[in-house]
Amino acid sequence: MDRIDAMRAFVTVVAEGGFTRAAERLEMSPQLVSKYVSQLEQHLGVRLLNRTTRKLHLTEAGTRYHQRAQQVLTEIDDMEHQLGDLQTQARGLLRISAPVSFATHHLAPLLDDFQRAHPAVGIDLQLNDRKVDIVEEGFDIALRIGRLKSSSLIAKRIAPVRLVLCASPAYLKQHGTPRHPEDLKTHRYLRYSYMEQEAGESIVRWLPGRDQHPSGDLVSNNGDVLVAAAIAGAGIALQPTFISGAAIQAGKLRIILPEHEPEPMSLYAVYAHRQLLASKVRCFVDFLDGYFGTPPYWDQFDQGETAESGQAGK
Repeated sequence: MDRIDAMRAFVTVVAEGGFTRAAERLEMSPQLVSKYVSQLEQHLGVRLLNRTTRKLHLTEAGTRYHQRAQQVLTEIDDMEHQLGDLQTQARGLLRISAPVSFATHHLAPLLDDFQRAHPAVGIDLQLNDRKVDIVEEGFDIALRIGRLKSSSLIAKRIAPVRLVLCASPAYLKQHGTPRHPEDLKTHRYLRYSYMEQEAGESIVRWLPGRDQHPSGDLVSNNGDVLVAAAIAGAGIALQPTFISGAAIQAGKLRIILPEHEPEPMSLYAVYAHRQLLASKVRCFVDFLDGYFGTPPYWDQFDQGETAESGQAGK
C-alpha cells in the first residue's frame, strides 16, 4: 500500500461524500478507492468510516485522522509546487565560483543585469583562482579559464581568452622592443604563477625560466598586480586581455610579438548536471551566452596597438 495514495483516497472520499464521486475525481475505479481506504484502516488498526447504504460517517478516529491527513497532503502539495517552481522559474540562491581578476573586472555588471532579469535569484559569489570541486563545495556553477580536460562535469564555452605579451612604452624605450622570441631572454619577465601550465607551448618556451633571473623576476598569483607592475615599467607580462585590454587601449601598455601570440584559452561555465538542471543555473548559463560580445568587448581595441606601431622600440 502506498500510504500517500491511501491517505489521498480517504480525504477525497470524505470531501466528495462517497466512493463513486471520489473515484471520478481521482480517475480510478470505486473498487480501488474502497481498497485503499480499507488498507489504510487495517494499517492504522482503527475504523475511519462507518458505511451505510446511503451515507458515510466519520468515526472519532476518522475525524482526527482526516484533519491531520489534510494538513499532510497540503504540505506535500505545497512542497511539490515549490520544487516545481525551482525547475520552471529562476529562483533561490545561486552559488558561483569565479577567478579573482575576471570577476573583479567583468562580473559585477553581468550579475546586476541578471538579477534585474531574474529578481527571485540571490547570488553568492566566491572568488578563487584554484579549481574548486563544485560538488563537494556546494557550488551551482564555476567560471573557469584555461583549456579544460575531460571530466564528468558539463562545460559551456562562454568567450575566448586572448593572451598577449605587453610592456609599457617607457620600459620598451629604455630596454628596447623584442623583435624575436629569443630576445625575451634578456628582458625582465613579470611571471604569473600558473601561466605556463595554462598557456601551453608557443611563446612560453622563450620566456625566462625561474632560475635565469632569480633576482629580477616578479612572480605573483594575481594578474592585476602584474599588469600594474608592467604599466609602471617593471618588465614584460604575458596576460589575458580581459585584464590588460583597458591599459592597451589607453596606451599605457603596448603589445609585443603579436605574431607569436599563444593560442587563445577560453572562459567556461562549468556545472555538474545536464538533466534536471535547476532553472536558476540554466537561466544563468543562457544569460552568459553572448553577453560579453563577439569578440569580447575587452578585445575591441585597435589591433594595431603594438610596440611595432609606436615609437617605443626606436
